[in-house]
Amino acid sequence: MHSFRAASNECCLSVPVRCDFQSSFAFARHPVGQVQSPSCVRVPGGTLPCSAPRRGCCCSSARALCLSSGPAGPGPPSLRRGRVPAALAAERLLEARAAGPWLCVDLGVGGGMSEKESGRLASQIRRLYGANRRAARPFWLCLTEFAAGTAIYEQCFRMNDGFAGYLIDTTPESYLDLFPLEAIVYLTPDSENVLEDVDPSKVYVLGGLVDESIHKQLTLRRAREQRLHTARLPIREYMVRAPNARNYHSETLAINQVFDVLSTYYETRSWPAALRAGVSSGKGYVLRDTADQVETAQSTTAAQGNSLFRAEEPHRQEAAA
Repeated sequence: MHSFRAASNECCLSVPVRCDFQSSFAFARHPVGQVQSPSCVRVPGGTLPCSAPRRGCCCSSARALCLSSGPAGPGPPSLRRGRVPAALAAERLLEARAAGPWLCVDLGVGGGMSEKESGRLASQIRRLYGANRRAARPFWLCLTEFAAGTAIYEQCFRMNDGFAGYLIDTTPESYLDLFPLEAIVYLTPDSENVLEDVDPSKVYVLGGLVDESIHKQLTLRRAREQRLHTARLPIREYMVRAPNARNYHSETLAINQVFDVLSTYYETRSWPAALRAGVSSGKGYVLRDTADQVETAQSTTAAQGNSLFRAEEPHRQEAAA
């Protein structure tokens, strides 16, 4: 098991805390704001080196975070979608780091992406992080297999202003080296298992892919080869296919859209609300109640049209006479 480093990692922030979770799901605990040397990470059974890529220095960020540490409950709903004060956002993120849930973006699955595709993925990571920072109940985010010299590494720093200061963890290691297998849930639209709830004791993994690079069942095959539990969003359970000109229907979402679903559900505990937030109309799906309302409205309009026709028919007959 290896340690995580923050996105700005010349000096690393504290290592992920999971000491209160069940079984062996425990990580080293260090005071927030403590500057650690590359070999200071202590875990049960020994000491492991920090090996994540370095870019910039997070000493000032660590001190700032230390000032706002402590428990953070859900904030006022008015803060959910608007700007959130930096101290409050940091406090909530630190709570998620300590108590979960965790969300990993698996950047090892998209090794063959073009520069354009890597740029799109970097943009999605930026939107995901922004949404998480504004969330009343955020996740703790980490980028795995985020290695210097890769296209996505360069694109994240080039395209995303302030990326070095993101309150996330990055590592060139795989999530397999960081978490127990039983704690990992790989989210893939091809899974036969339906995600019923968001469990803070789990680590949810999203494949770092964009539309152009997605191959059917790629993430499912990867998860099965790694003997991981998989799940899909309950799109089929709460939504129906909507007629459209292209007859297009897809359950494959961008990583920031998947996060919008997870985040909204974690805050509201409502899958309809969550799916409404993350599944755009362009995917060809609508909520069942929306479809019923549309069908009712169409039936009502048709009935009114028929009744108007029947009312006009006697007048036509009288005029003809």
